[in-house]
Amino acid sequence: MKVFNTQTRRKEEFEPLVPGKVSMYVCGPTVYNFIHIGNARPMIVFDTARRYMEHKGYEVNYVSNFTDVDDKIIAKAIEEGVTAQEISERYIAECKKDMEGMNVKPATTHPLATQEIDGMIEMIQTLIDKGYAYDVDGTVYFRTKKFKDYGKLSHKNLDDLRSGNRSLLVTGEDQKEDPLDFVLWKPKKEGEPSWPSPWSDGRPGWHIECSVMAKKYLGEEIDIHAGGEDLIFPHHENEIAQSECCNGKPFAKYWLHNAFLNIDNRKMSKSLGNFFTVREISEKYDLQVLRFFMLSAHYRSPLNFSAELMEASANGLERIRNAVSNLGYLLENAPAGSASTEQGTEKDSGAPMAQNTAAGNTSVSGQSAGMTAAEQAEFANVMAFETKFDEAMDDDFNTADAIAAIFELVKYANSNVSAGNTKAFIQAVRDEIVKLCDVLGIIAEEQQELLDEEIEKLIQERQEARKAKNFARADEIRNQLLEQGITLLDTREGVKWKRA
Repeated sequence: MKVFNTQTRRKEEFEPLVPGKVSMYVCGPTVYNFIHIGNARPMIVFDTARRYMEHKGYEVNYVSNFTDVDDKIIAKAIEEGVTAQEISERYIAECKKDMEGMNVKPATTHPLATQEIDGMIEMIQTLIDKGYAYDVDGTVYFRTKKFKDYGKLSHKNLDDLRSGNRSLLVTGEDQKEDPLDFVLWKPKKEGEPSWPSPWSDGRPGWHIECSVMAKKYLGEEIDIHAGGEDLIFPHHENEIAQSECCNGKPFAKYWLHNAFLNIDNRKMSKSLGNFFTVREISEKYDLQVLRFFMLSAHYRSPLNFSAELMEASANGLERIRNAVSNLGYLLENAPAGSASTEQGTEKDSGAPMAQNTAAGNTSVSGQSAGMTAAEQAEFANVMAFETKFDEAMDDDFNTADAIAAIFELVKYANSNVSAGNTKAFIQAVRDEIVKLCDVLGIIAEEQQELLDEEIEKLIQERQEARKAKNFARADEIRNQLLEQGITLLDTREGVKWKRA
């Protein structure tokens, strides 16, 4: 498996620090409002990376924080006349609801910045003791010039950056030794939450929070640090400086960053009126559609959000779900089958079975019980789609090509699986689609179990009304279900349903 490392600017073979285990830190949101779809992209793409690594057998320790102390949180609290803690707790809960809707797995640990203040004070003191930080009237700054590798992640020209900020020193608006020095600790202002420290009653800078939480829950050296590309500089650059100066070790082996999300080819902005929260999107679409959309492009490619592209994603997801649903209906009436019925199966299927005895055939022997001999050979073709899927994901988590492999499998299933196949074969093909989708966090199975008893009775009553030629009642029930968000589809195989 190869990943693109932002620091080296090239794809590298992934080799974790500890064989079989992966330590991964992903910067989480600042919780002062509902998360927006820009927040959703790193959540989805790095959750998918985690899922794929677990699919490959790695044990992944996945840490993603909530920044629950910040100027924006404080401003929101003052605006509403409540505490900053009330704001952060409210929007952490709302964020978790949206994550669940997008099928983002909970992190192994979701640390809160406010619960790690002691560790931050300890790290800052270590940096002061080593000469990497200094106190000016209760504000503690990191001394960037002392860290010779500062800038190694962003590859920025630091002299240009310094000259661009020299006015800060000239005007006296800043007491920093160097324009690029950044805050580790700042004194409190009136009405702000604060914590006691050796330098002042105050709160930590943003950058130190992630360094401390990554160290506590993953260790001084970690495998992967990930986030949006807007965090490369200064946030991740500063994390490297703090962590490596404090610990005397490389901080992260691989740095992964997703590209920006645009709205109708324009940068998302409240001032432009094109700012969308995940909650707003959920009012128009199943959030699985948003996940499918996010994975339809490579995570390092800019992604353009539009109504047309969301509709295309909805159609693509429905195509997969319809295939899985059709296989489910075929399963209900399929013959059990045996190896001795090979010829009959070929005839009944309406499509000749390819006698593929490629190497992939050996990997499916455990799944082939109950299949005919022809089906066992044919299933090697099915497994070839999984090989294409894995090859795409092994190439820096190329979800776009992975989805293309799933579509090829869906096309195969629609063309080559019929009521004449054995249950074992139909089940195996269906399971393969569901499995590959699950690796991407895409729910391929319609959630029929979500129908409560009352709705199930209404569907049955409608069937009985139609048999009795009471079409008025049947239509009445259909409309009643539609009002509850359930659309009925009358097919040759029976009544299907889906969310409206």
